[in-house]
Amino acid sequence: MQNQRLSKLFEFLEADPNDSFILYAIATEYNVSNDTSNALKYYLQLTEKHPDYVGTYYHLGKLYEKLQQKEEAIRIYQIGMQAARNKRDMHALSELQGAYNSAAGLDYEDD
Repeated sequence: MQNQRLSKLFEFLEADPNDSFILYAIATEYNVSNDTSNALKYYLQLTEKHPDYVGTYYHLGKLYEKLQQKEEAIRIYQIGMQAARNKRDMHALSELQGAYNSAAGLDYEDD
């Protein structure tokens, strides 16, 4: 099933190589199937070609955390927070801030 989805997504990408959502969908398919190498490749492509595609940064940061690269995850969250601010996407900013706080060890409970 996943191969069929990826095949279809690559057909879409061939038809429209500048479609950020298709790149995101490909990266996510790879991520869900634990193909971290390809997931990383396509998430990074997104950050290079479409730096304003805010959804990328949360998932790329989480992937770096999964790969035990916490400092890189923190850096990606910071870039994503700035991208979210630039787009005035407060929901994405909030999610990225939470992920950043957790990765940086800044999350705490109020007593």
